[in-house]
Amino acid sequence: MRQLVKITLLSGLMLVGSAVAAAAQTLPKVSVEIGQAAEPSELSTTLQIFILLTVLALAPSILIMVTSFIRMTVVLSFLRHAMGSQQMPPNQIIIGLSLILTFFVMSPVVTKSYEEGVKPYLEEQISGEEAWDKSVAPFRTFMLSQTREQDLALFVSIAGLEAPENAGEVPLHVLVPGFVISELRTAFQIAFVIFIPFLVIDMVVASVLLSMGMMMLPPIIVSLPFKILLFVLVDGWYLLVKSLVESFHM
Repeated sequence: MRQLVKITLLSGLMLVGSAVAAAAQTLPKVSVEIGQAAEPSELSTTLQIFILLTVLALAPSILIMVTSFIRMTVVLSFLRHAMGSQQMPPNQIIIGLSLILTFFVMSPVVTKSYEEGVKPYLEEQISGEEAWDKSVAPFRTFMLSQTREQDLALFVSIAGLEAPENAGEVPLHVLVPGFVISELRTAFQIAFVIFIPFLVIDMVVASVLLSMGMMMLPPIIVSLPFKILLFVLVDGWYLLVKSLVESFHM
């Protein structure tokens, strides 16, 4: 029996070794080297790779801070709490739907940014600095259209800057936090409106249970089916998504 086990283990190790050796022969070799550039184009390509990796690393933060993702995810999270459905829909669904709606809302902005800034730069028609200004301009316009003047003035004051004469002079490090707190304020306003009908159902169910003397039965268990029924009857997902998308005045 021991001999059989030894033979089996040995055969397995041989198969694994053969597979590793075969993979080592077929897989391409990837390496990163740092050396002197023979031509200026080589240095440019290296810098482009490092810039691309940096952008990819910061992409989640950029997506959250300068797009409609904040309002989408906050409102959808409040909807789940208002219904009292615990983890339904799950976090993956909420984040996924928020991303899809964000891509839909931001599609014209991203397209304009690419057509006016990135594409001409890749075709070597404009310089890097000009490409940056033209690429950021559509996002700046989008954020300014959603940001309250009061929130913008707050960060201008905190940063110790003089009041800009026009919107184009507002620096990004001031515009982005103003945009974020404006989005949070708008999301909480929408969430308040969402909470009202579900709160009424909770109060009615709690009053009925109390009048019937059923104090040991949690009201949320009884009210949850009525909340789901109400949400389905009024076509809640259609109304909510429609309201969210149309709330972004461009």
